[in-house]
Amino acid sequence: MAKERARGKDSEATATPARRASDRGHYGRLSRERVLAAALDLVDEEGLSALSMRRLGARLGVEAMALYRYAEGKDALLDGLVEALYLELEERLSTGHGPDAGSAESAKSAPDAWRADLHRIARATYEVGLAHPQVVPLLSTRMLAVPLARRPLAVLKEHERVLALLEDAGLGRDRSAAVFRAFTGWVLGYVSVELRAMVDNPEEADPAFRLGLHRMPPQELPRLREIAAPLADRGGPEGLAAGLDALLDRFTQP
Repeated sequence: MAKERARGKDSEATATPARRASDRGHYGRLSRERVLAAALDLVDEEGLSALSMRRLGARLGVEAMALYRYAEGKDALLDGLVEALYLELEERLSTGHGPDAGSAESAKSAPDAWRADLHRIARATYEVGLAHPQVVPLLSTRMLAVPLARRPLAVLKEHERVLALLEDAGLGRDRSAAVFRAFTGWVLGYVSVELRAMVDNPEEADPAFRLGLHRMPPQELPRLREIAAPLADRGGPEGLAAGLDALLDRFTQP
């Protein structure tokens, strides 16, 4: 109950679709949006291993069988979580965090506007990923399992958004494809590295024991032991932006 009361303090204008569904203190009448909102909340709180039709049904106050109208099974729920993240990304981008409907025109009028828009997409993706760390692995694993044409529309629209920027920048089909692959790989890879598990014992004050360096043989891993502490620090959005600029320079400079 405390969690629901805290959520109620968020403004309706800035709440995500999942947050708006739960702000009212219950999920209400079943819909796909509410089912995905409940699934996202469950995974945020308890991890992917907690997600099942039975657990989700209990959270929504219905029998598990009632959910099959909205998701055919566990795989469909996992794809729904990916969809929920991309819907949140789209909402962030449409409310000032990234390119809006006029971005194509701005890219035509300003030579580097397309790069700025790619940076906004990357930053928004970073923020969404850090807000839902338990779901981030699905951004890679579900893309390995689901063919392009079968991915959720929200995912495909994000792909289309990036490709439109590259096309308007005059990169051409083949170079746009190369930059798209590199851009996607860098952003998703960076978010995954930011969220990787590093701390061995959170209760330890000593950095070496906190990271569990005593478990790593010094004779075999001297460099890794030496650099483990700075590796455990997050690079933040600054590191994301610096790497993206280097990548874009590599593909766009003569």
